[in-house]
Amino acid sequence: MPAPIRATAKAGAMPAKSVSFVKFSDKLTDSITDITKIIDQNKEMIDSIQEIAIELTSSIGSLHTLTVKYARTANQILDVLLPILKNLPIIPKNAMALLVNLESITQKIIDNEVSTSKTITDVRSGLNTGDVNKIKGHADQLKSVTKTLTDMIPK
Repeated sequence: MPAPIRATAKAGAMPAKSVSFVKFSDKLTDSITDITKIIDQNKEMIDSIQEIAIELTSSIGSLHTLTVKYARTANQILDVLLPILKNLPIIPKNAMALLVNLESITQKIIDNEVSTSKTITDVRSGLNTGDVNKIKGHADQLKSVTKTLTDMIPK
């Protein structure tokens, strides 16, 4: 509600008219009240999105652990087999190329393990604690992880 301003008359001066104005504090309070209402109206959706994000991050973490485990195993097997198979004339060139490519893919997975694990851990921690600063900046890292994985998918 606008508050009038009253000027006091001084000797020899005419009294000023009342001037009304809107207080900045009232405007800010109205804005904060509107924001609070919007958050309250969407609380269930916001909380559900957070819960889903936590579960997705946990699932991705488990999938990543499993992938790295089997990539290490496959890589160890290929490290032993590839030198032997390269010297066998009965192995078709396309089969050999496939095995070399598989070794390259498993090595990429292993090479990205630390950065991917850190990203997953930071995002999960930020989601669990509601710490936006832990989540900020990880969107680009997650895009990079997604791109790396997508690039490995055979066309």
